[in-house]
Amino acid sequence: MIKYDYMNGISGGKVLENNISTDQIAKLEKTLRHISGAIKQNGRKILNNYPITNPQFIALQWLKEEGDLTIGELSAKNGLAFSTTTDLVDRMEKNDLVERVRDLNDRRVVRIHVLEKGHRIIEDVILKRQEYLNEVLENFTKEQTGTLIELLNLLHLQMKSVNEK
Repeated sequence: MIKYDYMNGISGGKVLENNISTDQIAKLEKTLRHISGAIKQNGRKILNNYPITNPQFIALQWLKEEGDLTIGELSAKNGLAFSTTTDLVDRMEKNDLVERVRDLNDRRVVRIHVLEKGHRIIEDVILKRQEYLNEVLENFTKEQTGTLIELLNLLHLQMKSVNEK
């Protein structure tokens, strides 16, 4: 049995089936949690300069990446309740970030479409996030940055695979 210490993670140094120690898993989890927190904190700081909330920005990103989505599809992507997403889209529509558009193939279906103001905000915020990462990585070599990208992509693929089980 693996023992878990809520302050420090898994303890005992047990080696798991994949030859990774529980201490390594604990350190990785803690590091990823700290990285995630730093990114979120910086993201909130950037968004303070725009008329948009973090949940609205996340919704805009999904719409930009996936194309026009229904409220139900956007709810699933964001992990939010349908009613919460409806309220979110209402506020975004009032701020001219998105518009509701009837599907041409099925008039019963309404899709959310990103407007020019929404696209501009996404592009500005992403550029500022990339500038932040550039500053963070200024002491990394090109090779280290490439290895980091490769390993993070592998981690992401594995996470998606495990989540689909």
